[in-house]
Amino acid sequence: MAFSNEQLERYSRHIILKEVGAKGQNKLLSSSVLIIGAGGLGAPAAMYLAAAGVGTVGIADADEVELSNLQRQIIHSTEDLGKAKVQSAKEIIERMNPDVKVNTYRIFVDSSNIADLIKDYDFIIDGTDNFPAKFLINDACVMAGKPFCHAGIIRFKGQLMTYVPGKGPCYRCIFKNPPPKDAVPTCKQAGVIGAMGGVIGSLQAMEAIKYLLGVGELLTGYLLTYDALTMEFRKIKLPSETKGCAVCGENPTITELIDYEQSECDGVSL
Repeated sequence: MAFSNEQLERYSRHIILKEVGAKGQNKLLSSSVLIIGAGGLGAPAAMYLAAAGVGTVGIADADEVELSNLQRQIIHSTEDLGKAKVQSAKEIIERMNPDVKVNTYRIFVDSSNIADLIKDYDFIIDGTDNFPAKFLINDACVMAGKPFCHAGIIRFKGQLMTYVPGKGPCYRCIFKNPPPKDAVPTCKQAGVIGAMGGVIGSLQAMEAIKYLLGVGELLTGYLLTYDALTMEFRKIKLPSETKGCAVCGENPTITELIDYEQSECDGVSL
């Protein structure tokens, strides 16, 4: 694909990188990423993917913009209060980069629709705010052979990991099952510093971009944690044995998608 003069200027800082170049930028423009959740994590991830020139960005979220969202969900503004989050995000992305096609899905993602939702995308970003959704995304991606990046935030802490089929453990390998309802405080109860979404959501976008370009080392087989109060990142090696996993193991016991009971939380306890 030949670049227009505007594209050459827009992506010039990418094109001069040996890891990207014109070929890599074309890869991004022909790639697709689905973001499930247009909140604290999904907002910065969507903006950086759009700015990078990922050709198709899908955004799935059933909620409307609320005032309490604006402390961290930077893709939305005060003027968007009451507007569907997917619409607010779409408008910002289209103003940011006309090269990007934005698909919106104003739906609650569940076992009845997630397989159809993810099937046409190259990479999935889990920007959801509750454990049932995180396990559902993991299981659906494993069953469909789709790579995805999980993340969670709470207080001043965050974490993320990336799953690539056949190259490391999945989310369920590590966390097994959702915690009992109300066992973990929600971000509404415990709080979250707004910039944490920017740090971790941007890292999710970086994982997606590296995967699409086929460069660097992904967080497959590792959990990256971040403590903002101490400014410490830890890259924790995860167990490589996945044979016994209930969903990605040799003899999976979970063969159908499960809708666990929903609970409100902007991330996971660390």
